[in-house]
Amino acid sequence: MEASLRRGGVGGMMSKPQTPRSSNKTARYLRSSEGSFSGKHDKDKDKGVNVQVVVRCRPLTEDETKLRAPVVISCNESRREVCALQNIANKQMDRTFTFDKVFGLSSQQKDLYDEAVCPLVFEVIEGYNCTIFAYGQTGTGKTYTMEGGARKKNGEFPSDAGVIPRAVKQIFDILEGQTSEYNMKVSFLELYNEDITDLLAPEEFSRSNEDKSKKPLALMEDGKGGVVIRGLEEEIVSSADEIYKILEKGLSKRRTAETLLNKQSSRSHSVFTITIHIKEATPEGEELIKCGKLNLVDLAGSENVSREINKSLLTLGRCINTLVEHSGHIPFRDSKLTRLLRDSLGGKTKTCIIATISPSIQCLEETLSTLDYAHRAKNIKNKPEINQKMMKSAVIKDLYFEIDRLKQELFAAQEKNGIYIPRDRYLQEEIEKKAMTEKIERIDIELESRDKHLQEVQELYNSQHQFSVELTLKLENTKQRLQETQDSLRDLEERCRQANATIKEKEYLISNLRKSEKALAERALELRAELEISASDISNLFTKIAQELDILHKSVASSTTKQEQQLKEMEKDMHSFVSTKTEATKELRVYLEKMKTMYGSGIRNLNDLAKELDITSQSAFSHLNHEVSQHSSNLEELFKGLTFEADVLLRDLQENLICQENKLTTYAQQQREAHSNAIESTRSIAQIAVDLFKNLSAHALKVDKIMKEEQTTNEYKLSELEKKFEECVALEERQLLATVAELLADSNARKKKWVEHEIGGIRENMAIRTKKLQQEMSIMQDTTSLVKAKWADYTQRAESRYLEDATSVESGIENIKLVLHKCLEQVQLGAQQWNKGQESLLSLEKKSVDSVDEIVRGAKDRLQVLRGQLLSTVNSIEEDADTENKKLLSSMNRSLQLDHEAREKLESVISPCRADLRELDNAHNRKISEITENAGKCLLQDYKARNKIIRSHIFLLFFL
Repeated sequence: MEASLRRGGVGGMMSKPQTPRSSNKTARYLRSSEGSFSGKHDKDKDKGVNVQVVVRCRPLTEDETKLRAPVVISCNESRREVCALQNIANKQMDRTFTFDKVFGLSSQQKDLYDEAVCPLVFEVIEGYNCTIFAYGQTGTGKTYTMEGGARKKNGEFPSDAGVIPRAVKQIFDILEGQTSEYNMKVSFLELYNEDITDLLAPEEFSRSNEDKSKKPLALMEDGKGGVVIRGLEEEIVSSADEIYKILEKGLSKRRTAETLLNKQSSRSHSVFTITIHIKEATPEGEELIKCGKLNLVDLAGSENVSREINKSLLTLGRCINTLVEHSGHIPFRDSKLTRLLRDSLGGKTKTCIIATISPSIQCLEETLSTLDYAHRAKNIKNKPEINQKMMKSAVIKDLYFEIDRLKQELFAAQEKNGIYIPRDRYLQEEIEKKAMTEKIERIDIELESRDKHLQEVQELYNSQHQFSVELTLKLENTKQRLQETQDSLRDLEERCRQANATIKEKEYLISNLRKSEKALAERALELRAELEISASDISNLFTKIAQELDILHKSVASSTTKQEQQLKEMEKDMHSFVSTKTEATKELRVYLEKMKTMYGSGIRNLNDLAKELDITSQSAFSHLNHEVSQHSSNLEELFKGLTFEADVLLRDLQENLICQENKLTTYAQQQREAHSNAIESTRSIAQIAVDLFKNLSAHALKVDKIMKEEQTTNEYKLSELEKKFEECVALEERQLLATVAELLADSNARKKKWVEHEIGGIRENMAIRTKKLQQEMSIMQDTTSLVKAKWADYTQRAESRYLEDATSVESGIENIKLVLHKCLEQVQLGAQQWNKGQESLLSLEKKSVDSVDEIVRGAKDRLQVLRGQLLSTVNSIEEDADTENKKLLSSMNRSLQLDHEAREKLESVISPCRADLRELDNAHNRKISEITENAGKCLLQDYKARNKIIRSHIFLLFFL
């Protein structure tokens, strides 16, 4: 009875679990982002997902290692490639295959599971149906990959566990971590020689020993496109151990046989199915049931696929080829294996195929066959869809119906009042029903093909009809164009008739024009005679003009001879003028060279003075820079000494304080009675230390203030020095002459820029040093504040300890007084050292100011001496320039006088030539006016004669 209650079929509804689980969930498992199943569900549904294909290569066996069989398979896991080495007819012909994932000889069970199977388990929890195949030759590790090694006796999880136990463990780990209730069922079947056997069915002792626990099951359609195995046991499980026991129970019933490669080779296909129902609650409070299914398939060996035992594998290969090539009908019904896995190939299931291969050369042919098979399967596209969630009320209703049905079957079995027939007849009817079902399916296929053919014919008819409609439209357009062409032809004929009429009229006009042309030719002959007469008259006129031109030429020649004579005289006068002018220019050149040498010597003297001034100013400022640098180095040494002494003082003080702290702690442990006196003394010590630190901070502030005052005084003195130098330079510039003002201005500008640059550098160095001193002072202040904070903390802790322990510290007070006395002495010593440092700083400042004043006074005296030398030099240059300028003016006056004399001579020569030219011009103008008047008359007569001829022609043309 218990076995009959567990029966339900693959498509059975969920039943209430034996022990409902509801543990607190700390963190949900996230689905892995690796593998080909991590895309979005909507995208998978729309575009489809390729079947994931994984290849695993086993290592060489002991026998193969002993025989030293060569390895012909190489796996590249990073590039996901498998290379098969082939040598055909002494030619190396390698073949390379690419897959989704590749696992080489040294791969472990965990690696394969984590990368290929783990994402699918998460998809099952989400409500998808997933299938995992193991395909390959016998002895390549299919069963080892799916089942793994044997479980340990102590119940520990083995490291070589296969896909099935690892998937079971992961599913329970995820479900245990969730708060929702769940239910799980498993089934285990075997397919051998096209017979389905339930590996979980109870043994029937009434059957023969040969066929014990091997009851064949029928495969039926569920009316929704799915497949149901009638009578298949589904075990409800609540833990992983139960599944492991069920798995061991089913594996013990599988058909195995010894082969050359494996002593216990599986000779059948096995399908282990895990069905999970999870209860979820909607935000509205309604409860839904989510269902997911995981099919774990261990196929038989792929060798000798033509044999009956592997007929299902042959059909599976044909289905894969058809799906990849998209070539019409897919032969799923040719074997029970393909009918069972129909949804996993091109359906709504997420599928992963694990192809196992051998690296040995003995198995190369079967290895290549497996690789080809897997490579083709990689192109199959599935369209995964999440299972529809069911309402809890609907599930309960279905369960009630199932319970009623089982009760009726149980009652009928107990009462024997049902319809019973012999087993042979029942099997015969089942076979006839199966044949009828297959016949109906073939008829359906033929109807589908006929419907497709009819649809193709209908599409052809529609295309032909559309083509005829297009031809009709083209015919109408052609008729319309023909009508338009005929209308245009009629218009052209009418235009042709009109053109013929116009041609006749034009021929008549041409005949009239020919007559008029004859008359015009006669008139032209008459006009030609008249033109010859006028031409003779014009030739006579030109002879007269030539005579007049000869006379004019003679008069021009006589005038040119006169002008040549006058020009020769002018040339002689010009030669004499040029000679005198050259002498004057030579004298001027001599004077100018003298002036040039004189000015050059003056400029050289000025340049020497400027160089001397530059050298003296450079030496003065270098001396000043030396004094300032010496001053800054002295300041650095002074402050280094002060900081060192302050550090020593603070260090000694800190050591004394630490020593006092240790003594106080020892006294606190020995004497616990005088706690009030100890508190008062500790407070007085703290106040004295705070005062000490305040004094140190005040001294540090004073030193900082002194440094700032020193910096401001140095900057003020330097600015005063710069102002005095600028005033001195400006005074010298105003006193120099205009001729050398530009040179001195450039020199002074360069000097001023140099001085500004040097002073800026001094200021920057002073600022950097003062900044460093300020940093040191700030560090010292930070140190004192840190010590102050530590001391305050210590006093608080000492006070609390003394309040708790209540000890007497009379002997400690004396030691504290001694230490405080030492501290006061050190403070006084530090104050004296600070006073000494201040005094040495003031004395150093006075020394630096005196040295700078001496340098400035020396530079001022040298500049005054140079200014006197420059004034004397400039005066001498001015006197020499005045004398030379006077000589130059006298020579220029002589040259101007010579120019005036030459001009008077030229005017006396040019005036008679000018009168002759005027007379010649007047005579020439008269002749030209006469010639122009005569030519005008001739041209007027010619124009009148031509005008008459043209008017007669126009009149004749107008008349015609």
